[in-house]
Amino acid sequence: MNDKIKEILSKYKTIAMVGVSKDDKKPSTIVMKYMQKYGFKVIPVNPSAKGQKILGEEVYEKLEDIKIPIDIVDVFRPSAEALKFAEGGIKIDAKVLWLQLGIRSLEAKKLVESKNIEYIENRCTKMEYQKLFLNINPAFPVLQN
Repeated sequence: MNDKIKEILSKYKTIAMVGVSKDDKKPSTIVMKYMQKYGFKVIPVNPSAKGQKILGEEVYEKLEDIKIPIDIVDVFRPSAEALKFAEGGIKIDAKVLWLQLGIRSLEAKKLVESKNIEYIENRCTKMEYQKLFLNINPAFPVLQN
């Protein structure tokens, strides 16, 4: 799995992040800011903040409204909503459906894999990037030299 994730995060640099909050203390916003810092273009998707800006990027209501090609659909929404975002990812020709920590969906997995879209579940893009590219164990950063 690490090799697959490393390849994804090396090859794909444009992320539609679903469920990003305007609250900069929320995990989704922290992850967005972190991924931006490491060279990713992150487009926030949040219907309640449509048209506003989060971390300098215009917020879109839904995936289909984004005007640029998206590589990764990164989902910070409940598992029950994953299938909807899998369908949206297919419509926009995304390469990867990535479900954050605690989010899983067998239906979404089957659907995107049937369309040759990579599927990652129950993983955090920020934590995976730290582990695979910076050799930081995100759970215990104080133990790193």
